[in-house]
Amino acid sequence: MNYYRNKLKDIFKSLKIDNSQKIINNFFNEVKSSINIKGHVGSGLTFRLAWSYRLNPRNILFIAESIELAQFYLNDLENFIPENNINFLPSSFNSTKNVEDINNDNLLIRNEVLSEKKDKKRIIITYPEAVSEKVISKKIVENKTQKISIGDKLSIEFINEVLFEYEFERVDYVAKPGEFSVRGGIIDVFSFSNQYPYRIEFYDDIVESLRTFNVENQLSIKNYDTISISPNISKLFFNNYHSNSLIKSLPNDNICVIENLDTLIDLINKNHKNFKTKGLNDKTNNVFVSKDEIIEDINANSFICLSNNDLLKTSLSLKIQQSPQPSFNKKFDLIIKHLKINSKNNIKNIICASTVEQGKRIENVFDQYKEKLNYNIIYYPIYQGFEDQKLKISILTDHQIFDRYFKYRSRSKFKKNEALTLREISDLKKGDFITHIDHGIGIFSGLQKIVNNGIIQEVIKLIYADKDILYVSIHSLHKISKFKSKDDLNPKLNKLGSRSWKILKDKTKKRLKEIAFDLISLYAKRRKKIGFSCNQDSSLQSELEASFFFEDTKDQVEATKAVKKDMESDIPMDRLICGDVGFGKTEIAIRAAFKAVDNGLQVVFLVPTTILAFQHFKNLQKRLKDFPLKIDYINRFRTQKDRTKIFKQTEEGEIDILIGTHQVVNRKINFKNLGLLIVDEEQKFGVSIKEKLRAFKPNVDVLALTATPIPRTLQFSLMSARDMSIISTPPPNRFPIQTEVIRFDENYIREAIEFEVQRGGQIYFIHNRIDNIHEFENKLQRLLPNIKIRVGHGRMDGKKFEKILLDFMEAKYDLLLATTIVENGLDIPNANTIFIYNAQNFGLSDLHQMRGRVGRSNKKAFCYFITPPLTSISDDSRKRIKATEEYSELGSGIKIAMKDLEIRGAGNILGAEQSGFINNIGFETYQKILKEAISELSNKEFKNLKIESNSLLDNLNDTNIETDYSALIPDDYVNAISERMNLYKRISLLKNEVELNQFKGEIKDRFGKIPDEVKNLFELIQIKWIAKKFCIEKLIIKKGVMIGVFIDDSSNSFFKKNIFTSILNWALSNPEKVNIKEKKNHAGLKLHIIFNNISSISKALDTLNIINFSNS
Repeated sequence: MNYYRNKLKDIFKSLKIDNSQKIINNFFNEVKSSINIKGHVGSGLTFRLAWSYRLNPRNILFIAESIELAQFYLNDLENFIPENNINFLPSSFNSTKNVEDINNDNLLIRNEVLSEKKDKKRIIITYPEAVSEKVISKKIVENKTQKISIGDKLSIEFINEVLFEYEFERVDYVAKPGEFSVRGGIIDVFSFSNQYPYRIEFYDDIVESLRTFNVENQLSIKNYDTISISPNISKLFFNNYHSNSLIKSLPNDNICVIENLDTLIDLINKNHKNFKTKGLNDKTNNVFVSKDEIIEDINANSFICLSNNDLLKTSLSLKIQQSPQPSFNKKFDLIIKHLKINSKNNIKNIICASTVEQGKRIENVFDQYKEKLNYNIIYYPIYQGFEDQKLKISILTDHQIFDRYFKYRSRSKFKKNEALTLREISDLKKGDFITHIDHGIGIFSGLQKIVNNGIIQEVIKLIYADKDILYVSIHSLHKISKFKSKDDLNPKLNKLGSRSWKILKDKTKKRLKEIAFDLISLYAKRRKKIGFSCNQDSSLQSELEASFFFEDTKDQVEATKAVKKDMESDIPMDRLICGDVGFGKTEIAIRAAFKAVDNGLQVVFLVPTTILAFQHFKNLQKRLKDFPLKIDYINRFRTQKDRTKIFKQTEEGEIDILIGTHQVVNRKINFKNLGLLIVDEEQKFGVSIKEKLRAFKPNVDVLALTATPIPRTLQFSLMSARDMSIISTPPPNRFPIQTEVIRFDENYIREAIEFEVQRGGQIYFIHNRIDNIHEFENKLQRLLPNIKIRVGHGRMDGKKFEKILLDFMEAKYDLLLATTIVENGLDIPNANTIFIYNAQNFGLSDLHQMRGRVGRSNKKAFCYFITPPLTSISDDSRKRIKATEEYSELGSGIKIAMKDLEIRGAGNILGAEQSGFINNIGFETYQKILKEAISELSNKEFKNLKIESNSLLDNLNDTNIETDYSALIPDDYVNAISERMNLYKRISLLKNEVELNQFKGEIKDRFGKIPDEVKNLFELIQIKWIAKKFCIEKLIIKKGVMIGVFIDDSSNSFFKKNIFTSILNWALSNPEKVNIKEKKNHAGLKLHIIFNNISSISKALDTLNIINFSNS
């Protein structure tokens, strides 16, 4: 068995001598010709087209039958042809039903593809919707484009005017096409003709630098000598600038490849006809081409037809002898037999694996059969396998061998970073309540300039009870956090100088220490227990994983490795898998369950709802049907007879995996050899049920799954009392769910449902009132007489309800009208539209969970929140709806949980009592105190226990700095107050020289040359690091003197260390520069170190550095 990674020698060698391929090659040499090609199967055509293109590059427009097929062919061709020679051309519209609903990202891609130089021979892959649109004249785009080169004399005001004329929007920070920002001598602008925004830097009125930058981190990518800024083409689109068809705008030597002409013509007819009925300006010309135009355009070019039709006559006809990859139904004995027959008939066997892991899994499975097989594995994920009789080649794909779902890899350059991160959704705004760790709750009143000894400084202004004002140094920003509590209740402001805040803080810390003590004790106890140690993976495990219907994401691979490592260890596993709805957590649980069973252990799958138990039972049965194990489930719909039988079979070890609701913790159930507990949707369970399970089998492995982690779970994991794997990478080509808030509009709802049914999909309609759900059914049925509707709710007979769900899974009807019983569990890739009636009545995580029922395939999914007018619902409900609508992107589950805290509060973070503390001090401050409590415990009571969360804990030895030197970010350097706050916050979090230098580079890149006041700020942060190392709790740099006040704890180990001795020795050696003395203040005697002749911040840093270096 050989691996080819970059070569397809055998295939292309055969194509060289094949007669049918010679006909295609000759066709590529003709100036103008036409050919009808039949008999090709799957990826068989893309191999042949790629070979002809490699021999004689031509401009090709490949019109696939659908957007999905276009993406598959694009992926195929990228395996054989350089990526920059292939383009994907999308449609400008989100839906051709509404031509004013333009997708700016797609428009950008279209413009970039069509504006490429004509001298490059390239393949453009597209689909009927994109071909049906007319193209804006290139000449018009050029006339409306502003060119800028280095050295040009242009004023910032002139660029400003041009951008306003192009209808660009001025913002603080550029994030999407059509935006620009001005900061001092820098203009950032996101043109409509480039994938990245441009940064234009001026020196007076001369353009000094041109570069692109990344929207995510705002950092520069590449320098340019000349750039072009294009306007929003969608604004031109309806002003009759669209003069050409797509084909006319391409080079004259273009070859059109049409997969299905009938589909293309049908869609073109429909779009052209429907446009005329739109309520647009009557003077607007049709933006879609007509049938006659497209036929005329194709006939004017060379073309290849891949289907029979009556409209295009071809001069040549060719039949290729190919057949589809045989169906093996995951039966490896059939595959082996097939490979042997092929070898006997001199047919080369080539298996295309989508990843290296898949290739190795296939090899592992074949190895167990101990047979001599001739096959090669190549790492090229292709759309479909085929066998070519003439070429004597059999190309098999791993996804068809294992019946896996094959996803194309979307190659949008404008896609955001795949791995989703938790964005800051807690920015401080003027008027927000804040908590200062030392002074309590106040109101944030913004940044303010104050004059200190004639020097301008910037401080944070906070307002407390009785309108007392506290100015906080920007160097103490880390002490302030936004106040978040239950239901957004306004907290009581603290009074400055009062002891009430300290008493509350101490009380909270004392109680938190007790809770943390219990948690860490539990952790320590579990670490000491000996669990069952599983063996390494068997060939059956490899076979199971290779047959996964979808392709593993990077995070799934990591999480699977972590779970297996835990299971192979003799310490009981306690791992939380946190991943958004539909990101593949269940598959990891299935693999863990299979591994346990493979090692002779039983598995319990604990789920929160009846429906989820049934769904998991069906899923696991389907997933594990080819393996020798028994699965069953318990829920309230099972009869007493069924339950008794299940209890008996479980006790005797006949049932390997038992799925069920809380009844699986029933004392009547005795397991013969329980080894793994899986808890799905962990946030739905109370602590008591989980503790009951742990108690009845303390050394069992525990794997918990959750999509929106409640903060208690989040906290517990962060403290390393349990391990955590986060799956933040969405499956390939999973689209974000298009979320809209609508009124109950019958026409709108009818259109949306009909659209879903026409594309072969199904619909959920959530109506949470059982008493009138059947009236609602009648209403929908009158609206849509041809749609099959069924009703489902929790009060129905269990068997009947299960039958309704089963029928929905098998697509026997179109629309499921149900209560929130479907919130968890239903996993039906064919259902891609959901309506949620009276959405304002649901919690945030409930809305997110219900929305997660759709969008589980590579089809675009839609979620409609039906609400009364937003003005008539409560502020809280409005916030919830807005948050869910905003966080519609993939992986927003963790963000939803964080926002839920802000809106609904942290009711059960660590029990009801804790909820009260959170309301009094705010969630972020609560977290800080929790970290302090754990830090103190891990340094004293649990000194010998390695708690891996130390990296998460704040250093409690903080240094306060006071100075009369100007150390701030000037307004004319960073104008936006919110961004200055953000930068101050980031500066306060810098931990070392590497981070500081990176930050300096970013600041210079984004805002230009760094002014002296900002340099002072950077030097003060370096001073702070050294001062903390020297245990100096307060440092004053004023009037040419620097005074450091050491901590007042004389028993602290610092005073016995070499570092303190070095400071004393240096002071004794340099009496003219420094002296050390004890001084009395309100807290008693404190040790002071006083440095003379400190004429600048730089001098202060140099002085401390000398002592620091002498110590090291």
